[in-house]
Amino acid sequence: MTDSVNVSKEVGAADAVAALGAVRHEIGKAVVGNHNAVLYLVLALLCEGHVLLEGVPGVAKTLLVRALSKSLDVEYARVQFTPDLMPGDVTGSQIYDPHSAEFTFRRGPVFTNLLLADEINRTPPKTQSSLLEAMEERQVSVDGQALLLPDPFVVVATQNPIEQEGTYPLPEAQLDRFLFKVDVELPGRDDEYRILERHAAGFDPRDLAAAGVEAVATAGHIKAARKAVTTVTLAPQVIAYTVDVARATRLSPAVQHGASPRGATALLKAARAFAWLNGRGYVTPDDVKAVAVPVLRHRLFLRPEAELDGATPEAVLAALLHGVPVPV
Repeated sequence: MTDSVNVSKEVGAADAVAALGAVRHEIGKAVVGNHNAVLYLVLALLCEGHVLLEGVPGVAKTLLVRALSKSLDVEYARVQFTPDLMPGDVTGSQIYDPHSAEFTFRRGPVFTNLLLADEINRTPPKTQSSLLEAMEERQVSVDGQALLLPDPFVVVATQNPIEQEGTYPLPEAQLDRFLFKVDVELPGRDDEYRILERHAAGFDPRDLAAAGVEAVATAGHIKAARKAVTTVTLAPQVIAYTVDVARATRLSPAVQHGASPRGATALLKAARAFAWLNGRGYVTPDDVKAVAVPVLRHRLFLRPEAELDGATPEAVLAALLHGVPVPV
């Protein structure tokens, strides 16, 4: 694997933009459609954030993450979350060495750059919570010692929204650790035709190399891009608008619990990355609006009476974004 420390000294912002654009192209060699999901995965890399992919079975959630991992020259690990999975299976565990008569820590799959937590809602909360420290602080504590995770470190989790039996909904505290919650939708007719056409021609989703997916970006490109994103100008009016949007979620009569300051910070960070990825050196209110739904939808918890009336977080957010005054 490429030495990301040395590469990061050589990679410029222009190279980073080109590399991340190439990543989106490489994913397209294996995944048809799902352009929004691909965009938010790239934005998560820029923001050092995590992504929760939600969709019915068969919409290529896992394939999407595997294609992303193949397009990046970084370490990748996948954990299939099951009811019998233990926290140590994720973070690692102490192993007794009979030769030295001592316990040594064997690192788990969380010590990687890109971690796929597949069907995360199929494992009990005890195991789900094993990721809390890793997602927030980029470290794992073992016997009072903090072991740092590699940089970059991104968790992409998947879950199925329609099957409730044998699942454990993620608690609010863990949902708040995800920068984006992305709905992976069923393809349109044209996209579904292209999917079937590929399979008829012999496409094997298990063999991404045969599909031509190659590593086109390194950890150095990601670090250079993150550094460039911090140079994007944030006008006081845009910061104030972001605050107003976050506060509106707390004041809405349909919402029981709105976005916290962490949610407001995530919204501003995502808008900044979105502006940079679109070639602008400043953030506009439209950038905030563009990322507001995937950033905030999982941070809104509606009142029961609002849910009975058919309200959804997406509909509430659409109304709030329409009502919050936009600065000139």
